[in-house]
Amino acid sequence: MEQIEAGMKVTALYKTGKYIGQAEQIKNGKVLVSILSVLKHPKQGDLHNPNQSEVPFFHQRKALAFHEKTWAPLHTVKPYAGDIPDYSGSLKAAYEDLLLELKGTDNEWALKSLERLENLKKEYMIK
Repeated sequence: MEQIEAGMKVTALYKTGKYIGQAEQIKNGKVLVSILSVLKHPKQGDLHNPNQSEVPFFHQRKALAFHEKTWAPLHTVKPYAGDIPDYSGSLKAAYEDLLLELKGTDNEWALKSLERLENLKKEYMIK
C-alpha cells in the first residue's frame, strides 16, 4: 500500500460518498482532503440505519462541494493517478447514477431518497 502524503491526488470515502481530491494534511489517522471531483454521490437517509425509511430523521445528504475540505479516515484514502473530471460534470454524473440505482428499487427508502434528491437537483442546478 502506497503511503499518502500531503499534495497527492487521492480518492477518499466520506460517509457514503466517494471523491477525488488533494491530500492537504495527515493527522491522527485522518487525511484532510480538498474535494476536486465526485465519484459517487452520498446515499440519502440515516447512516446508522442504511436503506431504512422508518427512522427518526431521514437525512438529505449533499455531495461535498468543490474545494470543500473534509477529514477522511486514512484507511479510506487511496492514491489517484488518472485524469480528474470537472467538478460540475462529475457531480451531475454521480447524481444521475444514484437516481438510476434508486429508480430500479421499489421500496419506501428509495422513494424517500428520490424526493430528497429532487430537492438537491434544484440546489445543484442540474437540468
